[in-house]
Amino acid sequence: MTVLVVGAGPSGLSAVRELAASGRDVVGVERHDDVGGIWDIDNPGTPMYESAHLISSRTQSALDGFPMPEDFPDYPSHRQLLAYLRAYADRHDLRRHYRFGVAVHRVEPREGAGWVATLSDGTVVEADAVVLAVGNQWYPNRPDLPGTFTGQAFHSQPYRDPSVFRDRRVLVVGAGNSGCDIACDAAATASFAALSTRRGYRFVPKYVLGQPTDVFAHRGPPLPAAVEQKVLTRLIDLLVGDVTRFGLPAPDHDVLATHPIMNTAVLDHLGHGDLVARPDVASLDGATVRFVDGSAEDYDVIVWATGYRPAFPMLPEGVIDWHGVNPNLYLNVFHRDRDDLFVLGMIETDASAWPHISLQAQLVAAALDVTDRGGAPAAGLRRLRHTDADLEGGLHHVDSPRHSYYQRNATYLALARELLRQLRTGAVTGEPLAVGPRATLRRMARQLPLAAR
Repeated sequence: MTVLVVGAGPSGLSAVRELAASGRDVVGVERHDDVGGIWDIDNPGTPMYESAHLISSRTQSALDGFPMPEDFPDYPSHRQLLAYLRAYADRHDLRRHYRFGVAVHRVEPREGAGWVATLSDGTVVEADAVVLAVGNQWYPNRPDLPGTFTGQAFHSQPYRDPSVFRDRRVLVVGAGNSGCDIACDAAATASFAALSTRRGYRFVPKYVLGQPTDVFAHRGPPLPAAVEQKVLTRLIDLLVGDVTRFGLPAPDHDVLATHPIMNTAVLDHLGHGDLVARPDVASLDGATVRFVDGSAEDYDVIVWATGYRPAFPMLPEGVIDWHGVNPNLYLNVFHRDRDDLFVLGMIETDASAWPHISLQAQLVAAALDVTDRGGAPAAGLRRLRHTDADLEGGLHHVDSPRHSYYQRNATYLALARELLRQLRTGAVTGEPLAVGPRATLRRMARQLPLAAR
């Protein structure tokens, strides 16, 4: 069986590793000249910028079986992460499976079964299965606002360093992690810097009691999701305090109901007056930005740190079923109807995505093994793909496109590990996945011999 893997970032490398280890013929395609994906700042189209660091800690963020070096800092830089990914590729000899410097222009279903991929150099690759490991941070969301801005306005994707802000009045729109990083860059460089937010957020410190925050949380006792959320909210409020004193809106949700903002440096800049808070943008009028509270200011530069949308432009329309702006996939990996199409890295979670990516790659390899063997497990997997899994795990996330396919870290990992167990043991029945003590007891009861029941 030949499997086409599109992309050579963390997802693509994980997929190639697992598929090659399972004995499959793997063809990886990467439009850049080496591995690394978005973590290579020289990769055209990457959203990486010079001040970017991992927002989860190194001990919680490694790919399976390959810990990050101990001499890495708690929160590695993008250059260290690129070096890590290239070391991962070296360790598993992954480059030999790749064709670099070519893009996948089209992937179309082959008559009967399988796929035909047309590459940018005109060559054609025929594959029995396709893994799209292209990530979800290549296609910017751009706001549609009334009016026209006559200064310099750009999405955060091409932003690289703060030299563009020097001696200019700068407005950063959006308080996600990249927006806060860029606002901090502007605060240290611009003649005037402002951060526009449309809602209130909780800003999570990177350290609690001297430990990286995710390490501190990981070492704590396991709690029900709703209880954990309340405890963490109280803790963050105690450590950070009332953010409205910086001019920011009050949070309208508990911590973890949105993607964690791992940046309290932005509060330092607000507290020092190097950065000012502004409400959401209402309209544009030449050099003037009008805000929803009726105020207005002139700016030279606007950075739209307004996120990204997933897209698979290489697939014909209709191959992927979309729910709003997000693909309708089982566990964010499996096509609902096809045995031979998978997506890796389509992840929004409250922890590092990389352990998820490793697990997703293992799921793909195991699922292909089950499909190859056929029989009841393969039929069970097909039924299972049409069920739904509760990825929120008792949390309630805000109603936004980004959070419509959000996952609670612990819940997703538990469900994915249970499916991997079923795939590897041939125990896929098609029943919806269930995890936790009751599910374990039910599974053990089913495995007891009849005489013992």
